Amino acid sequence: MPFDRRRKRMATIHRLPAGGSRVVCKGAPEAVLRPEVLSTGAALRESAVALADEWSAEGYRVLAIASADLPEQDAPRERWESQLSLLGLIGILDPPREASRATLATCRAAGITPLLITGDHPLTATATATAIARRLGIVAGTDQVTTGERLREGSSGPMTGSRVYARTSPEQKLDIIRAWHAAGHVVAMTGDGVNDGPALRQADIGVAMGRRGTEVARQAADLVLADDNLATVVSAVEEGRRIYANVRRYLLYALAGGTAEILVMLIGPFMGLALPLLPAQILWINLLTHGLPGVALGAEPVESGIMRRPARPPEQSVLGAGLWPRILAMGVVVTVGTLAVGVWAQQTGRPWQSLVFLVLGATQLGVALGSRSRPRSLANPFLLAAVAAALALQVAGILLPSLRSLLGTEPLAWPDLALGVASVCWGYLAMRVQSRFFRAAPVGRGGGLPPR
Repeated sequence: MPFDRRRKRMATIHRLPAGGSRVVCKGAPEAVLRPEVLSTGAALRESAVALADEWSAEGYRVLAIASADLPEQDAPRERWESQLSLLGLIGILDPPREASRATLATCRAAGITPLLITGDHPLTATATATAIARRLGIVAGTDQVTTGERLREGSSGPMTGSRVYARTSPEQKLDIIRAWHAAGHVVAMTGDGVNDGPALRQADIGVAMGRRGTEVARQAADLVLADDNLATVVSAVEEGRRIYANVRRYLLYALAGGTAEILVMLIGPFMGLALPLLPAQILWINLLTHGLPGVALGAEPVESGIMRRPARPPEQSVLGAGLWPRILAMGVVVTVGTLAVGVWAQQTGRPWQSLVFLVLGATQLGVALGSRSRPRSLANPFLLAAVAAALALQVAGILLPSLRSLLGTEPLAWPDLALGVASVCWGYLAMRVQSRFFRAAPVGRGGGLPPR
């Protein structure tokens, strides 16, 4: 007889060599430990029920096994599940991985709300799910546990107020995802079964298991875990935050430099610098500063503590969270340093335009160095090499006659040349001060990540 989800038990019949047949029935304790199924006495039955409840509360999945020998080999089906003798209980424990608790702790620190959704049908599913959730630190008690029956009541409170959802149907999984969406969250859903397909498709990020997952789940998901390890998802979140932080880092660096160039060209004439930079000099600076150093900024390693920051709101612009004021502030700092050197050079009879050219480029390169995620380490040596190469080419625009002819620069005395190169320190210090005191940590609501 196939498994009957409604009755939550299954019976099989086996012909015996000596004649007759043997019926073996297995199923949920509440479906097998019933007077109409067992011939066992009430005392033994109640003891078995109590033991099954105790095991379920400890997180075990419990099966009750019963059997009976029938005199005929082709016994009618109505006798298969009656007058059976209880053989015993089986407790199956599928413990969470040892690393799961640390992984979920990282999720919570990162602003990700872990949820546990199970579609198990036996009445013991609630106790089992709660026990697992306690072990993982998802819930501390039963106040954040709800069941499919409560969800069917139509109350929206249990949808987003719970952390554990037991005995849910595929349709209810969709309702849970929609409720968290309506509350403003980004939702990631993990799953491996055929019934998880609709929920994986509905979630913002559907994550299927690559090893034990069904083909339906893998096709419906956006991401397939080759190792079936939740820690891989957390690593992906960390990598995504690193990429996003590097995009913002590059925008701050590039737009601040562009703002400084515009301000130098606009304000310079009012300060007696008739033409601060020639067109070829502007193109040269942009080529050097936005070329290799800009590309190298994208390879910056992850910042320490990035997974202890709250998630950013999904509607937040990449230039949000205070990035625009930082861009303007750095643009002003670079402009002030460049124009100050230019005015001083003009008043002392030095080749002021060449000094403006050298200082503006070198200061921007200093900003690139100050933008590093780990400034006092050798992490991302590509950026160090890119800045060194760009600075060497900037100085070559002053020293080499062929480049001087191309760029319209003039030779500088060694003290003036050293002053221009030293402006790298000005850009570096300004960027470090700005990063230290004006870092804006985006505050938002994290997405639910329901582990299976």
